[in-house]
Amino acid sequence: MSDNHLFKATSTMALGTIASRVTGLIRNLMLAALLGTAILGDTYNVANTMPNILYNLLIGGALTAVFVPQIVRSLRDTDQGSAFISRLFTVTVTFLFALTALGIFMAPQLVTIYAPEYAGSKEFEVTVTLMRYCLPQIFFLGLFALLGQIANAKDRFGPMMWAPVLNNLMAIALFYFLLVSRGDISLANISSQDLLWLGLGTSAGYLAQALILFPVVFKSGVRLSLRFDWGNSQIIKSFKLAGWSLVYAMISQLSYLVTINIATSAAVKSAADGLSTGVGYTPYANAYLILILPHSIITVSIVTVLLPKLSNLVIDKRYKDVSDSMSLTIRLMGIFIIPAAILFLVFGEVIAKVLFFSIPTEDASYLGLTLSAFALGLIPVSINLVLLRGLNAFENLKSQVLGNFIMNLISVVLSLIAASYLEPKWVTVGLAVIFTVHYFIGAGISFILIKKHGVEIPILKLASFYLRLILIFAAAALPVWLFRSSAPGGNFIYLILVLLSSAVFYLLLLRALKISEVTTLINVIKGRR
Repeated sequence: MSDNHLFKATSTMALGTIASRVTGLIRNLMLAALLGTAILGDTYNVANTMPNILYNLLIGGALTAVFVPQIVRSLRDTDQGSAFISRLFTVTVTFLFALTALGIFMAPQLVTIYAPEYAGSKEFEVTVTLMRYCLPQIFFLGLFALLGQIANAKDRFGPMMWAPVLNNLMAIALFYFLLVSRGDISLANISSQDLLWLGLGTSAGYLAQALILFPVVFKSGVRLSLRFDWGNSQIIKSFKLAGWSLVYAMISQLSYLVTINIATSAAVKSAADGLSTGVGYTPYANAYLILILPHSIITVSIVTVLLPKLSNLVIDKRYKDVSDSMSLTIRLMGIFIIPAAILFLVFGEVIAKVLFFSIPTEDASYLGLTLSAFALGLIPVSINLVLLRGLNAFENLKSQVLGNFIMNLISVVLSLIAASYLEPKWVTVGLAVIFTVHYFIGAGISFILIKKHGVEIPILKLASFYLRLILIFAAAALPVWLFRSSAPGGNFIYLILVLLSSAVFYLLLLRALKISEVTTLINVIKGRR
């Protein structure tokens, strides 16, 4: 794949991701307006997060990273990968169906594990019911990911990023309907019919998101069929790699389990202390969704297109090109990621108040504080994703597992310390800071691992480049920060002023200082080079 093709595909995906994330943000705003950010919101978020947890734990890593190099390699077979892809499709949907059924059966046990403070209460019953309605999403998520990766391997990148828009629009319509028809839903008055609409309505969006990719795969020339001859050597190799992916995901999810437990417990303890402000898992989850928006638009778009290219370069043993492609990607990301991180750090509370205008001001302020605590973590999250996809191109999962264990062990220890020594109302903010530390450690480990494959990434030059970007954007945003007390029109007008003025000054400074990557980034956005 040429760089020109790479940039065009990235542009298409970035636009799809923007549409997906914007509608996703609207979706979460509607949900916050419907259920709030306190315990009722937590019950829905715990239930609706469980399909993602189980999916990512048991198969998500394999579908989104491990199988792509395998599919790319199979496209060089005489049948252009038809047999391998059909076998992979069959074994995946079989596993997904079994996993979904098991999850539905074990819903009460899952709630006990992830929200032990709910035991014996109304929120336990609500969460179990919602979770059973939401767990079919495991099957739909897996089907969507597999079809999307097949399409990506065939250079069809856009549809996978646009499909979630349909999911979000269906959820927005659902939440609007419930807002209009039910009004003020609370933990005390929520009915079984409300739970049915919330749970199955949410899952229906994921079904639509998956089904819309079938025509894309067929149009790419792939003819899927059910094949149960799984003794093929390439399938066996995929299973082995998927096994390492499972261990990797299990470590991450155990760490995340600790985070959810601590956050939900903090919410219950805060409520018992008479604090009505939402300080538990929901503000943590919503702040993370805001944080990850620029990462998804730029980093995920570029990396998703980059992985098939890296896989082909590794197969052809063109390691210098691998190094150059990854270094360029990290530099291009920095142009966009650095300003976003600084904005979240300095203006987190303003952003939260504007976006979550429908919830009480105290709740929005706390959410904004959590966002600021997350902010600098955006930088290592994006860098680490590029490095991991490079390792995936080398089909190296074993060493990633060790690195992931180290970073998550540190994260768990720090989280337990935070839960023990911080007041319940500050625990969520502490967890966000720990997230940042966690990913800086992870990125450092990934740099060491990728170097062992002969990929020489100029770390010091990249660090110097990122530091320059930080100083440039800080200078661009300083004037509007200094005059924040006299800003006209409230939070919304001030936020628009912050975004527009700092972006303009930032681009002007980049041009004046002859930062060549800004021209390349503009060409990426335009889809040409």
